[in-house]
Amino acid sequence: MPEDATDTGIGLALSGGGFRATLFHVGALRRLVELGILTKVDRFSSVSGGSIIAGRLAQVWPALAADPSVANYNRLVAEPLRAFCRMDIDVAAAGEGMLSPFTSAADVVERKYRKHLFDADLADLPDAPVFVFNATNMATGRAFRFTKAYMADYRLGIVRNPKVPLARAVAASSAFPPFFSPVVIDSPGVFEMLKGADLNGDTAYTRRLHLADGGVYDNMGLETLWRRCATVLVSDAGAPFAAASKFDTDWARQSMRALDVATDQARALRKRMLVADFQAGARAGTYWGIDTDITDYGGGLACSPAKVGPLAAMRTRLNAFDAEEQGRLINWGYALADAAVRRWTPQLASGTVKAAWPCPAQALG
Repeated sequence: MPEDATDTGIGLALSGGGFRATLFHVGALRRLVELGILTKVDRFSSVSGGSIIAGRLAQVWPALAADPSVANYNRLVAEPLRAFCRMDIDVAAAGEGMLSPFTSAADVVERKYRKHLFDADLADLPDAPVFVFNATNMATGRAFRFTKAYMADYRLGIVRNPKVPLARAVAASSAFPPFFSPVVIDSPGVFEMLKGADLNGDTAYTRRLHLADGGVYDNMGLETLWRRCATVLVSDAGAPFAAASKFDTDWARQSMRALDVATDQARALRKRMLVADFQAGARAGTYWGIDTDITDYGGGLACSPAKVGPLAAMRTRLNAFDAEEQGRLINWGYALADAAVRRWTPQLASGTVKAAWPCPAQALG
């Protein structure tokens, strides 16, 4: 939004990708804690599985900022999220949503978030850093953003000081179509006019919102950081596109394949623009992705390709991940964040903790 376009500070984008992304980011943020970087972040922008960890981080931020130790991070963030990622959420939510005329799958997911991870409202979040939870407005086809100060869609305008539970904002950000979307918000408030808000005042769009997963529009959550942060860090656990010599040609699965192609192209374009900015010196920062070759960063923890290769193809569902799966994803996020930061943004680090596997039993070397 125009009023917070500062082009200063550090931004961290946490991509979507279900529980796989949540666990990958748990490891990446663990390394940022050790390097003394996490509490320097001015703006968090998250999507889907990234919003699950961002929501938990926002809820406990004052306590974590007061004691940004690894032990406190584990207690407040990592351990509750690991427990949550041992739960089967998606099938149960979809089933209840289909069977009940009074409850949607999105409602069930929101209740799970509220019970196990975050019971705050957006109004309860800290003023700084700024947490942005990205969803997609299915009516306008644009990003819909939730923060403490506002919620907004640039075609609709801005609602200041929204009265929305944090769990609902995260549910909207992770409402993957068609099973968990849309999250419906009735009477969201008065949208103030902003430049370019061509649908402002049209009650057909503003009296009821239909929101879906933020990854439909921007799976890296990058856009909200693009012109607002001088330094951009991106943790990307999104599914890489897989070439297939054979694929189903029925209408439904062919349509899904076409959607995958379009999504991959949009994501690749954003990534190329980000890297071009880095190379041109337009902004500082670094990127690490779940399918990144860690040797491209020129060092770091030794990782076996046989162990890390399958992680990029791991499911993106909200269902139970066992200890082995969790440990490998956490270790991989940790190793890549360590290598990327030390290679491209070492000036950000103030911590001196030597890199070591957070989950030794699932070491990737």
